[in-house]
Amino acid sequence: MPQVMEFKLPDLGEGLTEAEIVRWLVAVGDVVAIDQPVVEVETAKAMVEVPCPYGGVVTARFGEEGTELPVGAPLITVAVGGAAEASDAPAAPSSGSGNVLVGYGTDHSRPARRRRVRPGSAAPGPAPAAQAPAVVPAVAAPAVTAPAVTAPAAPAPAAPAATAPAVVSGPVPVISPLVRKLARDHGVDLRSLRGSGPEGLILRADVETALRAPQPAAAAPAAASLAPAPSGAPEGATRIPLKGVRGAVADKLSRSRREIPDATCWVDADATELMATRAAMNAVGGPKISVLALLARICTAALARYPELNSTVDLAANEIVRLPAVHLGFAAQTERGLMVPVVRDAQARNAESLSAEFARLTELARAGKLTPADLTGGTFTLNNYGVFGVDGSTPIINHPEAAMLGVGRIMAKPWVHKGELAVRQVVQLSLTFDHRVCDGGTAGGFLRYVADCVESPGVLLRTL
Repeated sequence: MPQVMEFKLPDLGEGLTEAEIVRWLVAVGDVVAIDQPVVEVETAKAMVEVPCPYGGVVTARFGEEGTELPVGAPLITVAVGGAAEASDAPAAPSSGSGNVLVGYGTDHSRPARRRRVRPGSAAPGPAPAAQAPAVVPAVAAPAVTAPAVTAPAAPAPAAPAATAPAVVSGPVPVISPLVRKLARDHGVDLRSLRGSGPEGLILRADVETALRAPQPAAAAPAAASLAPAPSGAPEGATRIPLKGVRGAVADKLSRSRREIPDATCWVDADATELMATRAAMNAVGGPKISVLALLARICTAALARYPELNSTVDLAANEIVRLPAVHLGFAAQTERGLMVPVVRDAQARNAESLSAEFARLTELARAGKLTPADLTGGTFTLNNYGVFGVDGSTPIINHPEAAMLGVGRIMAKPWVHKGELAVRQVVQLSLTFDHRVCDGGTAGGFLRYVADCVESPGVLLRTL
């Protein structure tokens, strides 16, 4: 007899808790091999093809294209063994794949989730060990994701969830990481709630109902801030879900504004000599050197002089952590929104290597093929908003970094050069920095050094 194995949306790493189904790569009835990609999903960071660790026949798919699923929700079920063995696909009823993404595969060290039995109900008979983890998620996935579309308008019917604590023994009946995060962020004790889902499963609606319940006076402002936005939008208004890349950007920038006491300083610089140096480099043949690469090389030299700006703040330890390597992020506008790919160990690269890496990552960003690892781990960000035809900006720091350098457009302007008025190529540079890691003197020194290198590239040679 074939054995039905359930494959859940794996932990895709980097703190991601949900993903949207972009395209199914298999249909019900298809034969799949171990490690064959079965679905393409989009996270807040990248598009990922998810391989299945089982080989056999696809018996069910969960979620239509465009559906957002939390990590741990069922994706597909696969019949392995029995009839599946007659196919060319290798069957693996109990072993699975060794080549896996974070959070699924052949790790059997975790105990299987036990089915919760309501008092008075008959205990289920023994089930095969491989099927045990699939019992609760298989019925809970639709219920977990549905409330995310629209919150219930009337709190009265579900009020007992907040006022009548249930006696919970063992694990709290919650599957969705989103529900746990919502409860944790707003101080809701999940053990005090009685879930309205199958077998007492706590859903997002249960937590939201608890948040809307009357609170003591001291907690009133927090509860009020969670009230639904007024629905009386003007006729013809368009509502756009704040999710995916746009949602991730909103979360990160909001967190930056909440946590980082930032300040900005700026200076105009004569970039005529920098542009002439670049033209001379490109005139000798070989790969072209980009302006962004030259600015990046200047930034890494400046960070070597002012390491305070290549750091992060550890709030838990109440410490500033200075980082040994410069992982340089750069802003790239794509059809999916603003992306910030990261060039690893930028301090060890020359201008030619930086140009090649910028080009490679930009191409991947535009094709939607960046991995989560390509978009995380940055220690300093370079933002060239001059490509949009603007002169200046006050960048928002890319949390948890400590600084960002913004570069405006380079354009011909009247400038006093060697005591005389001349037309020069001028650029505005702006530095936004975390005032906890340094004071204005350090930030000003960093920005002045960058401007000096832009105006006289020979200054950079002293540190190479």
